[in-house]
Amino acid sequence: MEQSAFAERPDYRVDILARRNRVTVSVGGQLLAASERCLVVDEQDHGLVFYFPADDVRLDLFVPDDRTSVCPFKGLATYRRYPRDGGDVFIWSYEEPFPEVARLGGYVAFFQDVVDLRVGVATPAVSGR
Repeated sequence: MEQSAFAERPDYRVDILARRNRVTVSVGGQLLAASERCLVVDEQDHGLVFYFPADDVRLDLFVPDDRTSVCPFKGLATYRRYPRDGGDVFIWSYEEPFPEVARLGGYVAFFQDVVDLRVGVATPAVSGR
């Protein structure tokens, strides 16, 4: 797939929102990512997904995986895995995302059903005091 499906579905929504909240990902007590520079992707018919700048992910703990998949709205996804007892933890990224979602380049996302993802406060925090 060389071009996105946005031409066929201009009404399809993939909203990308920058956030300052501290977001962490861990599994079994091992911190895998921590950032205050995440992007939240709110894609039509999907749940919210946090994308971390690759520099804020412990990529040294992951090994490349041969799997790929294609999203008609974001492009070719490549995967890495974190081997652990009880199954691997996978992350994915779009190395060359389609122009409509170009901001995702250089970011990594986690499958949230197998990690502990926590969203903290933004710095400076918004306070009601």
